[in-house]
Amino acid sequence: MGAYILDSATSILCPHGGQASVTPSAKQVKLGGNPPLLEGDTATISGCSFNVSGSPSPCTRVQWMMPAQRTKVESGAPLLSTSVGLCMNAAGAPQGTAVLSGFQTKVKAQ
Repeated sequence: MGAYILDSATSILCPHGGQASVTPSAKQVKLGGNPPLLEGDTATISGCSFNVSGSPSPCTRVQWMMPAQRTKVESGAPLLSTSVGLCMNAAGAPQGTAVLSGFQTKVKAQ
């Protein structure tokens, strides 16, 4: 069936309200004018207010799982609306899954 490919216009939030900023590596392909997001793209999070027992432990980056298996874009696996983004703190501990919204709904991949 497939799922929608995420693009640079996708809103990505950590579960604590931090906003992820992604630097797309795709240079030639566009989806509605926006580059698609690929598995290796760096997603950094700012504005996370999470703390553990009163000590700040903000989410700092997103680690992606479950990209497209059958589709490649510029030799990379595109991220899908069904991909799981683990929000990680600076020590590399997962702190919840990313919340995705506003992705394009015309192009699907598997």
